[in-house]
Amino acid sequence: MRYTKSHEWVKVENSLATVGITKFAQKELGEVVFVQLPKVGTHVKASGEACVLESTKAAVDVYSPVSGQVVAVNDVAATHINQDPEGKGWLFRVALSHAEELTHLMTSAEYQKSVQLRS
Repeated sequence: MRYTKSHEWVKVENSLATVGITKFAQKELGEVVFVQLPKVGTHVKASGEACVLESTKAAVDVYSPVSGQVVAVNDVAATHINQDPEGKGWLFRVALSHAEELTHLMTSAEYQKSVQLRS
C-alpha cells in the first residue's frame, strides 16, 4: 500500500488501484455517517477530489492518490468504513492511467512516521 499526506491509501493489483482512507483519518473524522462516491466511468486525477465523506464532526473531500477511470465503487463503504477503513471500508477502484504516480506516494513506514509527528 501507498499513502498520501491527506490520509488516503491506495493498493494496486494488476493496474487496478483500490482507494480508501487511513485508520488515522477515520479516527480524526469520527463516525462517518454518509459517503458520496464517484460514479463509475468518472475520470479522476491524482490529488483531485474524488468523493465526499460526512462524519459527526465534518464533511471532507477525499482525493484520489492516482489518475485513471473509476471502474468500481464500494456501495457498502458507509457500513464498513468506521470499523475497517483500510479493508472492507474501501471507497473506489481506479484503472490506472499513470502508474508512475505511485512513486510520489509514501510507503507505510513514511506514512507512519508522518502520523507520529502529528500526534
